Amino acid sequence: MFLNSVITGIGSYIPTVVKKNADFLNERFYCEKNEPFGATNEVIIEKFKAITGIQERRYVTDDLNSCDIATIAAERAIADAKIDPETLDYIIFAQNFGDIKKGTIQTDIIPSLAARVKHHLKIANPNCVAYDIIFGCPGWIQAMIQAHLFIKAGEAKRCLVIGSETLSRILDMHDRDSMIYSDGAGAAILEAQEGEEKTGILGFSAMSHTLEEAGYLFLGKTNFPNGDPNIRYIKMFGRKIYEYALNHVPDAMKAALDKNGVDIHSVKKVFMHQANEKMDEAIIKRFFKLYKTPTPENIMPMSIHKLGNSSVATVPTLLDLVLKNKIENQHINKGDIVVLASVGAGMNINAIVYKF
Repeated sequence: MFLNSVITGIGSYIPTVVKKNADFLNERFYCEKNEPFGATNEVIIEKFKAITGIQERRYVTDDLNSCDIATIAAERAIADAKIDPETLDYIIFAQNFGDIKKGTIQTDIIPSLAARVKHHLKIANPNCVAYDIIFGCPGWIQAMIQAHLFIKAGEAKRCLVIGSETLSRILDMHDRDSMIYSDGAGAAILEAQEGEEKTGILGFSAMSHTLEEAGYLFLGKTNFPNGDPNIRYIKMFGRKIYEYALNHVPDAMKAALDKNGVDIHSVKKVFMHQANEKMDEAIIKRFFKLYKTPTPENIMPMSIHKLGNSSVATVPTLLDLVLKNKIENQHINKGDIVVLASVGAGMNINAIVYKF
């Protein structure tokens, strides 16, 4: 008999405010030198779409914060799993910026967002331990890894794992990179189950590169000339992140497969962090090239075109959409093996090999 870590329920929250590329036409974009770009916004936006694949993204309404949409996703995952939330051993909340109320610049992380979700769910059980994890965009996958290890160690039987972010609250609208980011929340119930074969999480890998890479994603001042230098916004060195991801993510995915003896031809889907369509396509091609195998068609579901990059929420949201047959021509069947992978601030990388 095997002790398996199995997803028994999943849920997500997709915000209702749609921000299309055309909505950025009247923004005033400046480069890092606080100078306007030579190209028009039409050209900037069209080039952005060609590279990232993003046509629109979602923002939360003014009255909602990250913990609010996380609670909705959690409630949906709990309902999907048909469990009593009082039986949860852990609530692990992957986030990076806490709750930031509309119109403010201060993050709020006391109490932790996990504690707030537990409060909103009205869970009285003191043995349900709630805490946050900060691991960049790969945070939800890393939280799943932690929950899996608790289960394998016999310390937990049932965990709620959440990824939620409201990146719209930390955008510099004078930075063209602001078009990448969006809001969203995803959650899953991971449970211990005994079985005669290995299912659920078969294995994982994780890496952190920090010697030179720690500053690739950071909070910095606005690109707007004479803007307030004390207000910080999300910033990145896009080319460096692209090269880093291309050089390291395929290796992390291969490590997760190889150390668990999973054949590359058994992989039915790859759920990649939705950050940049061209980057994700390049990662997938290099991943299969490591095995001297052509990249299968339709192997990588994508949601970035309509949902943008919602950081820790992208992978669980994408998984939820596919499992509930909400993405055309993308389905998962019993027995399918998939890879979940992400890259983000840290710089951090991780991957999970999962069998349904």
